Amino acid sequence: MTTPVARRQAATGEPPPGWLLTALVSNANAEIPDLDTRDPASAAVAREFATSLLSEWGAGDLVFDAQVVISELVTNAIRHVGGVVRVRLIRNGVNLACAVTDSSAALPVMSEEEDCFAESGRGLHLVDALCSSWGWIQVNDHGKLVWAVLTR
Repeated sequence: MTTPVARRQAATGEPPPGWLLTALVSNANAEIPDLDTRDPASAAVAREFATSLLSEWGAGDLVFDAQVVISELVTNAIRHVGGVVRVRLIRNGVNLACAVTDSSAALPVMSEEEDCFAESGRGLHLVDALCSSWGWIQVNDHGKLVWAVLTR
């Protein structure tokens, strides 16, 4: 479900929920499953990664939504940035976070209006519609992490 908070976070780059921020910066980071890729087919690889991991976690009900969200975030990173993209999935109770890191400081921009005839430009609208919240944070002055939280 879309919330006003999700839109504000996406627009201003406010930090992710506390549990997610803690997981991203803590020493336990090594325990977070991740995928590093620069392959143009990265979205497909990331979807397979999510499907496998969510099945292992017993969260098969989130597979379809997670595949869409991850696919959109990875596609944006590859299309607009190139280079290596890091994909992480983090779970916390009923929440699943998808986090995609790239090397660009360019911020994600959700278009003002959806054009149903456009070939692109709807990805962040899909993320916004499927997630309880999403946004971005800058990483090391030269990159960003875009995060999205799905709730069961």
